[in-house]
Amino acid sequence: MRYLAADFGAGSGRVIIGHIENGSLQLEDIHRFANKQYTSGNTLRWDFTYLFKELKKGIKKATQKYSDIVALGVDTWGVDFGLIGRDGKLLADPVCYRDKRTAGILDEAFKRIDKADLYARTGTQIMEINTAFQLLSMKLNNDAHLNEAAHLLFMPDLFNYFLTGVKKNEYTIASTSSLLNAQTKSWDHEIFSALGVPAAIMCEMVFPGAKIGRLSDVLCKELDCYPIDVYAVGSHDTASAAAVTYGSGNRTAYLSSGTWSLMGVHLDAPVLTRSAMESELTNEGGIADTILLLKNITGMWMLQCAIEEWRRDGAETGIKALLQQAAAATPFTAFIDTDDKMFLNPESMCGAIQQYCTDTHQPVPQSQGGHVRMILESLALKYRDTLHLLTQCSGKDIAALHIVGGGAQNKLLNRFTADATGLAVVAGPVEATAIGNILVQAMATKEISDSNTASKMVGRSFKVQKYFPGNKHLWDNKNIPVRTNPEQ
Repeated sequence: MRYLAADFGAGSGRVIIGHIENGSLQLEDIHRFANKQYTSGNTLRWDFTYLFKELKKGIKKATQKYSDIVALGVDTWGVDFGLIGRDGKLLADPVCYRDKRTAGILDEAFKRIDKADLYARTGTQIMEINTAFQLLSMKLNNDAHLNEAAHLLFMPDLFNYFLTGVKKNEYTIASTSSLLNAQTKSWDHEIFSALGVPAAIMCEMVFPGAKIGRLSDVLCKELDCYPIDVYAVGSHDTASAAAVTYGSGNRTAYLSSGTWSLMGVHLDAPVLTRSAMESELTNEGGIADTILLLKNITGMWMLQCAIEEWRRDGAETGIKALLQQAAAATPFTAFIDTDDKMFLNPESMCGAIQQYCTDTHQPVPQSQGGHVRMILESLALKYRDTLHLLTQCSGKDIAALHIVGGGAQNKLLNRFTADATGLAVVAGPVEATAIGNILVQAMATKEISDSNTASKMVGRSFKVQKYFPGNKHLWDNKNIPVRTNPEQ
């Protein structure tokens, strides 16, 4: 039996085949493609037609090569969604969470619902980009698409609908929305009522491992492929990635490192305290009935933007050379808060970095290597500070950090993180999200019995690298200066 994982990130997508052989999970890349937003009018959107076309290419390649693919699962980034009209058609390409329509929306939201009450209900980190606030923005602007909508489908739900014709909302992705009650794991209708957004457009909730349906006859004919069962997985990519770290130990925190860095711990129940809210922690759904207490941190986004900016300016340098330059650059020249709003989607990332340094009376990096080192050192400090918050709010005594995802390949950042936190760091596997996606499918088809068995299989199947702290004393007195007027 083989499984197909479609993993959509904010910057790229991939379709990966997995199968179990001699107790080990084997992966095979079948299709990769870029992903980026486009601007239509003044709105930043995802090109869903293009993304679905790339998914279909992956399915076609896979089914032409193998005749034993039994299941398919889709995971994506969180919060974003598509609206389906009464005729069953997508009303418009989904709006990207980096669009400016939610700028300042929290002030409007808190006129309608108390911040502490909202957190106590959902346990979700209160961010402007959350689905609830995107919907509120649409309501306040009398958005025609919201008025015409019959159903809301989060991004993975939207792909599943176009694959099968079945409309469902998956639990882990729904937990990013600020609309789901963390304790009942169902829609919180009082939140919908308070915000004045329609609860009727939400769909039936399904959980990881549930069968959504089968590839539609029309799609099978188009792709000249055989029917495949489509399953709900950890449809939020964080849930799938974190599933890989499930067996790392009770004292190990995880870090899913990509465009975003998601750092957290596995728990049995949500933490809905004021302390967790003030620490900006979020409770998201995991697989196997777990809660992921975590913090959303801007990850490789700043580095990705800086590299793209240098490329546009004709000063492109390969990532390997950039990291070598960063390793040789002067340490601790300046630090930035990677989560400052000015870095969300600036016209110039390098310009925003320079402005932050000026605002906080720090020297501005003068080279590409200096920029990269400052970004990576700042991330390491952010990880250190976040681990302190997780320890305080969860009560866990964290002794190690397990980094998965594309960012696990950044050896310089891994070393900085070990030194800054004083913890042993385990890095890998890189394709953690696809692995977690496939493991849920394998559990759904009963090829794997449970999550503990899946965790042991990960340990047998993939190599990791270990980093041990060596210079913690150099980091202990380093802190990130905060801008005095972060609203600008």
